Amino acid sequence: MRSRLLAALAASMAVTSALTLHTLPAQARPAAQAQANTVAAQDDLLERLRAIPGLTVVSETQQAGYRFFVLSFTQPVDHKHPGKGTFEQRLTLLHRSADAPVVLYTGGYGLPVNPTPSRTEPAQLLDGNQVSVEHRFFRTSRPEPADWDDLTIWQEATDEHRIVEALKTIYSGKWMQTGASKGGMTSVYHRRFYPGDVDGVVAYVAPNDPVNPQDHAYDRFFAGVGPEDCRTAVENVQREALKRRERMVALLEQDAARNGYTFTRTLGSADRSFEMTVLDTAWAFWQYMSVADCPAVPPATATDAELYAWIDAVTFFGFYTDQGLDYYTPYYYQAATQLGWPDLRFEHLRGLMRHRGLYQPNSVIPAELRSRHDPRPMLDVDRWVRTGSERMMFVYGENDPWSAERFTPSRRDSYLYVAPGANHGANIARLSEADRAAATATLRRWAGVSPALRTVEAAAVPADDMLPDRRTP
Repeated sequence: MRSRLLAALAASMAVTSALTLHTLPAQARPAAQAQANTVAAQDDLLERLRAIPGLTVVSETQQAGYRFFVLSFTQPVDHKHPGKGTFEQRLTLLHRSADAPVVLYTGGYGLPVNPTPSRTEPAQLLDGNQVSVEHRFFRTSRPEPADWDDLTIWQEATDEHRIVEALKTIYSGKWMQTGASKGGMTSVYHRRFYPGDVDGVVAYVAPNDPVNPQDHAYDRFFAGVGPEDCRTAVENVQREALKRRERMVALLEQDAARNGYTFTRTLGSADRSFEMTVLDTAWAFWQYMSVADCPAVPPATATDAELYAWIDAVTFFGFYTDQGLDYYTPYYYQAATQLGWPDLRFEHLRGLMRHRGLYQPNSVIPAELRSRHDPRPMLDVDRWVRTGSERMMFVYGENDPWSAERFTPSRRDSYLYVAPGANHGANIARLSEADRAAATATLRRWAGVSPALRTVEAAAVPADDMLPDRRTP
């Protein structure tokens, strides 16, 4: 019924527009015709979206040169057993033209509660459309009840495959995929399982952990990142905080009382939460900060309050609490079961740590979700990227801990770039001039667009879109 009513309305508008053209002065008719064509195209897009089985148009807003849709797509809970039920997966569409390239953005987490239009760097470089997908089990894209066995890289890749298939009925141009951090990993996994879905991938700061216990690359990274005096200063903060454990934990407990933080569902105590936060401090500093922030690292003579405030600003004591970890539970579950995690030695903190085996994802998720790690998926992906993949671009940051273990691209029109001095926010705009030009030209060649398009200096993408707020990839 709704489709018939909308079709009748569209037909009525078309007739009205035609009648208007006949009554306008000759010089005004081209502009009126263009407006009528735009209205017809808009109605056609909306109808074509609504005609896709399982796709719901939740809302639409108009932007300068774009239309922005919030959408919902019905997905099987288990693609191998569709009869187990369905859930609604959120996505957004930033539409410019049905003929323009489409950038599939997989953030790896949930979309913002109130998504707003923003373009990733590839979408800007290609002046294209953009489809942004919320990862299954994040925010509202979680089945109810949730069977966590269905949270795998293949299931999510198949979610994205069905979305691409559905939207290719509208968009005839080339498709590129992108994502940063866990979103970059997600884009690689999709490419692994459905290599024909998109024409190229740009994965930013995407970690690759094929053999989880062999994480020496991370230890080597922390032994050489940045100036030596800065590395030493950050390590001294960690040592000093652990030496003052009793007083510092008391400050955390006061902080928790003020803010309503609890520890019972995840780490189990304020002391374990405190130690986890301190262990993470060097990682967080280099992930989010830069060499320019080194002078602000407090000395070993700082007061308890000064140490606590600096660690809180860099690492955030509220993160390793039940409340801070709740949103990230799907990520840590995936890390525990398939993705792997950084397994650091913490040689500089020997004799000061109290909780053995604390620094791993099973420590920070509810007990009922703790699982054994299966190394096979990451070994398979790593081998395929090295030997069987094509048209894949990896961008890493020189001073980013997550960039220490990288994917190695194949020789099939695939590339790896490192942004000098960049942290976890590395992108094409931060590459050297020669690398930036080469990466941009490759992306545009893959997408079949003119190399003469204006090059952006930086992607105007909110941090919430491209990177998580805390120490997850």
